[in-house]
Order: sequence, then structure tokens, then C-alpha cells
Amino acid sequence: MWAFWDPYKYLGDLPVAIVNQDEGAELAGQRLEIGDDLVNNLKKSNTFDFDIVDKEQGYQGLEDQKYYILVEIPRDFSKNATTLLEDQPQKLQIKYVPNEGANFLSAQIGETAMKEIKAEISKQIVATYSESIFEKITEMGDGLAQASEGAGQLNDGSAKLNEGAGQIKENLQTLASKSIEFEKGINSAAAGTTEVAKGTAAIQQGLQEADDKLSLLVTGTEKAQAGAEQIKKELPAGIAAGITSQLAGSTEELNEGIDQFEKQLNARLSAQIADQMIAQQTAKMQELAGALMAKGIPAETVSEVMAQQTAPTKAEVQQQVAQAITPGLHQGFTEFKSQVNGQLQGATAGLESQLKKQTDPVFDQLIGGIGEINANQVKLQQGIHQLYTGSTALNAGANQLTAGMGELTAGADKITEGTGKLAEGSTELQAGTEKLQNGTSELNEKLSQGAEAANSVQADDDTYDMMGEPVKVDKNEINNVPNYGTGFAPYFISLGLFVGALIISIVFGLREPAVQPASAREWFLGKLGVITIIGVVQALLVDFVLLVGLGIEVQSLPLFIVTTIITSMVFVTLIQMLVTTLADVGRFIAILILIMQLTTSAGTFPLALIPEALQPFNAFFPMTYSVQAFKAVISSGNLAYMWHNNLILLAYMAGFMVVTFTYLTIRFKRSKANAHMMEQAA
Repeated sequence: MWAFWDPYKYLGDLPVAIVNQDEGAELAGQRLEIGDDLVNNLKKSNTFDFDIVDKEQGYQGLEDQKYYILVEIPRDFSKNATTLLEDQPQKLQIKYVPNEGANFLSAQIGETAMKEIKAEISKQIVATYSESIFEKITEMGDGLAQASEGAGQLNDGSAKLNEGAGQIKENLQTLASKSIEFEKGINSAAAGTTEVAKGTAAIQQGLQEADDKLSLLVTGTEKAQAGAEQIKKELPAGIAAGITSQLAGSTEELNEGIDQFEKQLNARLSAQIADQMIAQQTAKMQELAGALMAKGIPAETVSEVMAQQTAPTKAEVQQQVAQAITPGLHQGFTEFKSQVNGQLQGATAGLESQLKKQTDPVFDQLIGGIGEINANQVKLQQGIHQLYTGSTALNAGANQLTAGMGELTAGADKITEGTGKLAEGSTELQAGTEKLQNGTSELNEKLSQGAEAANSVQADDDTYDMMGEPVKVDKNEINNVPNYGTGFAPYFISLGLFVGALIISIVFGLREPAVQPASAREWFLGKLGVITIIGVVQALLVDFVLLVGLGIEVQSLPLFIVTTIITSMVFVTLIQMLVTTLADVGRFIAILILIMQLTTSAGTFPLALIPEALQPFNAFFPMTYSVQAFKAVISSGNLAYMWHNNLILLAYMAGFMVVTFTYLTIRFKRSKANAHMMEQAA
């Protein structure tokens, strides 16, 4: 019981060969070495005493019974692990090669262990695939995050685009309302200001002359008053007339440019439409020709018919098109010119109104002063001074007019500033557009990558089967043992023959001779002859029960019978030696030897699975070699190995016979000597 109490405790001592031929593979940019990882995990697990060897060395060790099991990892082991997402995924295969002929239970234990190995590999493969799948999900998440960032940039760019567009709209409105008024009228306004300045100087000069010539002034006050009123009426109109004359020239140039653009656009549109109409006509003619030929009309006839068709020239078509589109186009450009001229005239009226508001107060003061001169001739000198004062006010009004021109210049500066803002807004608009384009491009790219990563998982029934059972173990046993009976036959044959030999010693006297032998040799051969007959008979009886009764299959029937007889003879000669030399003590020792052989012969569990203290006894007992000989002749067919063990058994038998013969010789001589002494004493 101690020997077989917990044989699985010593599984770590069972020698198992590992042949790792895995070449590795690439998965998602990472190196996959599942074969190496499996070997490392197996060695760490201490499930067996794993020995990593090459293929030839491993199988040779299996044949030589150095290893009980061989585990072979093929070259495409890792490569098959990468095929999960492919159209036809391949399962991982491991070759499990037990030597059942060497020890049947070790093969069964190994098969159970292979289930654990399979589970370990399955766990590793599922973890690898899960990592790959989650990496793809992470990639998809990263892509969507980047897409979100791109969408944010798109939103920012759109906001800036809207802001820039608003600035452009505002600046364009300012420019549209001010550009014509200030850009076209600024030179005329400057000329009018010069004329005002000249008129003011003339008034001052006239007042000086009036001051010098009072008499002329008195008589000319009425004329002065009338002249002042005339200046008040005509001065703004004159300035506006100057601006209008200049604007009129610019308007004519603008109208001429619009008319020229109208002619060019008319000609270009006519040409393009004519080309399209001719192309359509040609296509229809070709389509008609194809339809005619499809109906069986000869190509020559079709060509003649097509040649008879007269198509208008491009010039004729273009002329017809021009006649069709010219009225509408001309009407549109006429309305456009009318709108432009109206805006220019409105700007001129506005400028005249502004000038009139600035000059009327000055001329009102001048006219009032002249009226006072006319009303009060007595106070002429005072009126002259008042007129002089009025001329000063007139000069101030001229200065105000100059200031107005400064405001006009400032307005021109605002136009320039507005134009700059327009350019700046256009720049921001362009930058925003670029960001919008970049963001849209990045959004498209990242969303495409995320979709590609998500859609790369192609799942079908084969994929699900692969995930459910990623590892397939092939059992390729050597020296097949069909059942437990065949596996345990070497052990129980040896046990039965040993017990039979032990029983012989009980029913047949192995120690004392039936009649007085004439010699030790006669004594030995007499006993040996009987036990030989019994030993051969029990061997043949065992063979009959196994071969006929149980139907055991052996590699060689004659050699199986020979091995059975040799084993039986070894055990009967062993029992003969023990009982002959030690009597009942010998039988007791035989029982102890039987117990030791039951535990150390490796007939059930492998030798490596029994306690180390018992393992050395394996080499000393004959049942060890009988079990190995029977395994060879029954299962493995290794007849050389069978004869090797049979020769050891024959050596044991010879040794036992020599010891028995020596003991009988000594005892015979001693009995003769005792008989001789008794005769002399008598």
C-alpha cells in the first residue's frame, strides 16, 4: 500500500520528451512564439520530468524506454494560431506519442495530463486572440478619438469661417457705401475747396478795397449783396458739377467695360453651347448608325445614309445660339448698368447736400452784413468793419470747409482701413477654410481606419469553433495496447507464475529426497525434474487461458510461450533454492521477495512514480525482467529487447540452480560423512 499510496505525487519524476519544432509567427505586428511559451510553462508546472530534445533523439529515447511519453509541437503551431480572423482558420495540433508497450498506465496518465496541457494552450490562445481583438477595439477607439478631435478642429474652423465671413460682409458694406462717394469725389472736393479758398481771398481783397474806397463800397453794396446770394446758390452746385463731370467720365468707362464683358460672355457662351449641341448631334447620329447596323442593315448602307445627312456648321449653330441668348443677356446687363449709375448719382447728391450744409451759414452771415450796410449808410464804417469781420467768418467757414475735406480724407482712410480689414478677414477665411479641409480630411481618414479595424473581424462557424476549441491533440501511440488486460498481462503472468511456484513448495517436498539418492547430482536432478515438469505445465496452462480464454494478441506466439516457460522456470528454481536451503524460512523470504517485486517491477505504475527508496530494488529481482520480456513479446514486438531480458532470466535460473546444487552437494557429503562415522561408531 505504501508503494502505491499516491503514485501521482511523483508524476514530476516521470521522464517525458518534448520536441519543439515551432517556427513562430507574426500577429498584429508582434512576434508569437506559442511553442516556446508552452515549453516554458510546462517546465514550470513540473507535471512531468520534461526533457527538451530534437525529434530523432526523442523518438529513439521513446523506443529505448528512456521516455514514457513524447510530446511533439509541429512547425506551424504558432502560425495556425494567427489564422483565427482568416476565412479558413486552422487549429493548433500537438502530437502525443505514448509508449504503451513500455508502461500502459503511464500512457493513461499522460493522456490525462495532455488534457491539462490542452487546457493551458487553449487558455493562452484565447488570451492571445482576446488581446488582438481588444487591440483592434483600442485602435478603433483611438481612431474615433482622433476623428472627434478632427471634428473639433472642423467646428473651430467653421466658427472662424463664419466670423471671417461676417467681417467680410460688414467691410464690404462699408466699402460699397463709401468707396464711390469718397474715391471718385475726393479730387473734385479738393478742387472745390481750392475754389472756396480763392473766393474767400477775393472777398477779403474786395473788402480791403471797399475799406479803401468807401464811396465805391456804398454804391456797390447792393451788388455785393446780390453777388453773395448768387455765390451761396452756385458754389455747392459748382463743386458738385465738377464731381459729376468726373463721375460721368468714369461712368462712361464703366459702362463701356460692362458692354465689352457682355459681348465676350455672349461669344463664349454661344461657342460652348454650340460645341455641346454639335457633340450631342454627333452622338445621336452614331447611336442611330449603331441601331441600324444592329437591325442587320449593312455598314456601307448606313455610311451612305449618314453621309446624306447635312449637319449645320459650328458657325451656324453658334449664330443661332447667340440670337437666342443675346436679348436676355443684354437685358440683364442693362439693368446692372442702371443700378450702378443710380448708385453713383446718389453719391453725388449726397456730397452736394453736405457742401451746402457747410457753406450756407457763412454766406448767410455775408448777406446779413451787406444788408446792414444798405440799411444804415450812416454806420458805413462800422458796417465795413462788420463786413471785414464777416470776411473773417467767411475765412473760418473756408477753414471749416477745409476741415470737412479733412473728414473726407479721414473717410478715405476708413475706406482703406475697411479694405485692410477685408483683406485680413479674407486671410482668416482662408486659414479657416484650410483648417476645415484638414479637419474634414483627418475625420474621414480616422473614421475610415476605425471602420476598417472594426470590420476586419470576419466571424463565421469556423471562427466560433476555433474560439471554442483552438487546440486539437492527435494521439499517435506506438506499440499500441488495446485494453487494460493486455497492459497488465506482463505483471499478472509473472505474479501468477511466482505464486504457482510458491504453491509447488507446499504440495511437493523440495528439500528431502523421496529415496536415498546415490549422489548429490541425482538428488538435484530428481527434484529439478519434477519442478520442471510442474513449471512447464503451469506455464502452458497460463498460455492456454490467455490465448484461448481471454483472446490476448501477441507479437510472436512461439516466443511468447518460450518466455512464459523461462519465467516459470526462473521462479520455481528460485523457490527451490530458498526452500531447499532455508526450509520454511525460505518460504517466508519468498513471500517477502514477492511483495518487493509487486512494488518494484514497474508492472503497474512506472518506476519513476514509486518512492525513491524502493527504486534501486528494481534491478535485483527477476520479475523486473520477466515483466519487460512479456511487454516486448506481447506489445512492442522488440524481440531483441525480449531476448535481452530472457537471457537475464536464464542467468538468474542458472544461478539459482548452482546455489541449490552446491547446497545439496555439501549436504550430501555431510550426510555421507555422518553415516560413515555412525558405521565406525557401531
